[in-house]
Amino acid sequence: MPSPEEPVEERLLFLQENMVSFVNQFSMPVIEVSLVLSKYIRIILDSLLEAAETEDESLPQNLVEAWPIDSNPDAPTIESYPLDRLLGSLDEDRMDILDTLIRSILNESQLPFVPTLTLLREWESLARTQLSQAGSPGHLFSPMEFPESF
Repeated sequence: MPSPEEPVEERLLFLQENMVSFVNQFSMPVIEVSLVLSKYIRIILDSLLEAAETEDESLPQNLVEAWPIDSNPDAPTIESYPLDRLLGSLDEDRMDILDTLIRSILNESQLPFVPTLTLLREWESLARTQLSQAGSPGHLFSPMEFPESF
Protein backbone atom coordinates (compact mmCIF):
# COMPACT_ATOMS: atom_id res chain seq x y z
CA MET A 1 0.00 0.00 0.00
CA PRO A 2 1.53 3.32 -1.00
CA SER A 3 1.84 5.89 1.74
CA PRO A 4 0.13 9.28 1.52
CA GLU A 5 3.56 10.83 0.95
CA GLU A 6 4.09 8.99 -2.34
CA PRO A 7 3.18 10.79 -5.59
CA VAL A 8 -0.51 10.81 -6.46
CA GLU A 9 0.22 9.01 -9.73
CA GLU A 10 1.74 6.04 -7.87
CA ARG A 11 -1.22 5.85 -5.51
CA LEU A 12 -3.67 6.01 -8.41
CA LEU A 13 -1.73 3.33 -10.26
CA PHE A 14 -1.91 1.11 -7.18
CA LEU A 15 -5.70 1.60 -7.03
CA GLN A 16 -6.06 0.94 -10.76
CA GLU A 17 -3.90 -2.19 -10.72
CA ASN A 18 -5.69 -3.65 -7.72
CA MET A 19 -9.14 -2.96 -9.14
CA VAL A 20 -8.25 -4.49 -12.53
CA SER A 21 -6.63 -7.49 -10.87
CA PHE A 22 -9.61 -8.16 -8.62
CA VAL A 23 -12.21 -7.71 -11.35
CA ASN A 24 -10.25 -9.99 -13.69
CA GLN A 25 -9.49 -12.61 -11.05
CA PHE A 26 -13.14 -12.95 -10.05
CA SER A 27 -14.55 -12.46 -13.58
CA MET A 28 -16.69 -9.75 -12.06
CA PRO A 29 -19.75 -8.89 -14.14
CA VAL A 30 -19.97 -5.42 -15.58
CA ILE A 31 -23.24 -4.69 -13.76
CA GLU A 32 -21.67 -5.42 -10.36
CA VAL A 33 -18.62 -3.29 -11.13
CA SER A 34 -20.94 -0.50 -12.27
CA LEU A 35 -22.92 -0.53 -9.04
CA VAL A 36 -19.79 -0.31 -6.89
CA LEU A 37 -18.35 2.45 -9.08
CA SER A 38 -21.58 4.45 -8.91
CA LYS A 39 -21.47 4.35 -5.11
CA TYR A 40 -17.97 5.82 -4.96
CA ILE A 41 -18.60 8.35 -7.70
CA ARG A 42 -21.66 9.58 -5.82
CA ILE A 43 -19.84 9.79 -2.47
CA ILE A 44 -16.78 11.60 -3.85
CA LEU A 45 -18.81 13.88 -6.12
CA ASP A 46 -21.12 14.90 -3.26
CA SER A 47 -18.09 15.83 -1.14
CA LEU A 48 -16.50 17.80 -3.96
CA LEU A 49 -19.75 19.62 -4.78
CA GLU A 50 -20.23 20.55 -1.14
CA ALA A 51 -16.67 21.89 -0.90
CA ALA A 52 -17.05 23.82 -4.16
CA GLU A 53 -20.32 25.34 -2.97
CA THR A 54 -18.72 26.39 0.31
CA GLU A 55 -15.95 28.13 -1.62
CA ASP A 56 -18.41 29.57 -4.17
CA GLU A 57 -16.71 27.66 -6.99
CA SER A 58 -17.82 25.12 -9.54
CA LEU A 59 -16.45 21.81 -10.74
CA PRO A 60 -15.58 20.98 -14.35
CA GLN A 61 -18.32 19.15 -16.26
CA ASN A 62 -16.05 16.13 -16.89
CA LEU A 63 -16.15 15.50 -13.13
CA VAL A 64 -19.79 16.34 -12.51
CA GLU A 65 -21.34 14.36 -15.37
CA ALA A 66 -20.74 10.92 -16.80
CA TRP A 67 -18.51 10.98 -19.85
CA PRO A 68 -20.27 10.57 -23.21
CA ILE A 69 -20.09 7.12 -24.78
CA ASP A 70 -20.84 5.72 -28.21
CA SER A 71 -23.85 3.47 -27.90
CA ASN A 72 -26.40 1.78 -30.09
CA PRO A 73 -29.64 3.77 -29.88
CA ASP A 74 -31.59 0.66 -30.93
CA ALA A 75 -30.25 -1.49 -28.09
CA PRO A 76 -32.69 -2.47 -25.35
CA THR A 77 -32.67 -0.24 -22.28
CA ILE A 78 -32.30 -1.40 -18.71
CA GLU A 79 -35.95 -0.54 -18.12
CA SER A 80 -36.91 -3.41 -20.42
CA TYR A 81 -35.22 -5.94 -18.09
CA PRO A 82 -36.90 -7.33 -14.96
CA LEU A 83 -35.09 -5.29 -12.30
CA ASP A 84 -36.03 -7.50 -9.36
CA ARG A 85 -34.54 -10.55 -11.09
CA LEU A 86 -31.40 -8.62 -12.03
CA LEU A 87 -30.84 -7.44 -8.47
CA GLY A 88 -31.49 -10.94 -7.14
CA SER A 89 -28.69 -12.31 -9.32
CA LEU A 90 -25.99 -10.00 -7.96
CA ASP A 91 -23.15 -11.47 -5.93
CA GLU A 92 -23.20 -9.06 -3.00
CA ASP A 93 -20.17 -10.68 -1.35
CA ARG A 94 -18.05 -10.06 -4.43
CA MET A 95 -19.34 -6.48 -4.63
CA ASP A 96 -18.54 -5.96 -0.93
CA ILE A 97 -14.97 -7.15 -1.48
CA LEU A 98 -14.45 -4.71 -4.37
CA ASP A 99 -16.05 -1.99 -2.25
CA THR A 100 -13.68 -2.78 0.64
CA LEU A 101 -10.67 -2.86 -1.68
CA ILE A 102 -11.48 0.59 -3.08
CA ARG A 103 -12.33 2.09 0.30
CA SER A 104 -9.18 0.70 1.94
CA ILE A 105 -6.88 2.02 -0.76
CA LEU A 106 -8.57 5.44 -0.80
CA ASN A 107 -8.41 5.77 2.98
CA GLU A 108 -4.94 4.34 3.56
CA SER A 109 -3.23 6.15 0.70
CA GLN A 110 -5.28 9.33 1.23
CA LEU A 111 -5.86 9.83 -2.46
CA PRO A 112 -7.15 13.29 -3.38
CA PHE A 113 -10.75 13.31 -4.60
CA VAL A 114 -10.31 14.99 -7.99
CA PRO A 115 -7.81 12.51 -9.50
CA THR A 116 -9.70 9.63 -7.88
CA LEU A 117 -12.99 10.79 -9.37
CA THR A 118 -11.33 11.15 -12.78
CA LEU A 119 -10.08 7.56 -12.55
CA LEU A 120 -13.52 6.32 -11.52
CA ARG A 121 -15.15 8.27 -14.37
CA GLU A 122 -12.83 6.44 -16.78
CA TRP A 123 -13.96 3.12 -15.31
CA GLU A 124 -17.58 4.27 -15.46
CA SER A 125 -17.23 5.16 -19.13
CA LEU A 126 -15.85 1.72 -19.94
CA ALA A 127 -18.58 0.00 -17.93
CA ARG A 128 -21.36 2.11 -19.47
CA THR A 129 -20.05 1.31 -22.95
CA GLN A 130 -20.17 -2.41 -22.16
CA LEU A 131 -23.60 -2.11 -20.56
CA SER A 132 -24.92 -0.25 -23.60
CA GLN A 133 -23.95 -3.21 -25.76
CA ALA A 134 -26.00 -5.67 -23.69
CA GLY A 135 -28.65 -7.29 -25.83
CA SER A 136 -30.23 -9.24 -22.99
CA PRO A 137 -30.18 -9.37 -19.19
CA GLY A 138 -27.58 -12.13 -19.33
CA HIS A 139 -25.14 -9.82 -21.07
CA LEU A 140 -25.19 -7.54 -18.04
CA PHE A 141 -23.52 -10.39 -16.16
CA SER A 142 -20.72 -10.80 -18.69
CA PRO A 143 -17.30 -10.25 -17.15
CA MET A 144 -15.95 -6.72 -17.34
CA GLU A 145 -13.47 -6.43 -20.19
CA PHE A 146 -10.52 -4.08 -20.31
CA PRO A 147 -8.72 -2.68 -23.34
CA GLU A 148 -5.02 -3.55 -23.59
CA SER A 149 -3.85 -0.14 -22.39
CA PHE A 150 -6.26 0.09 -19.44
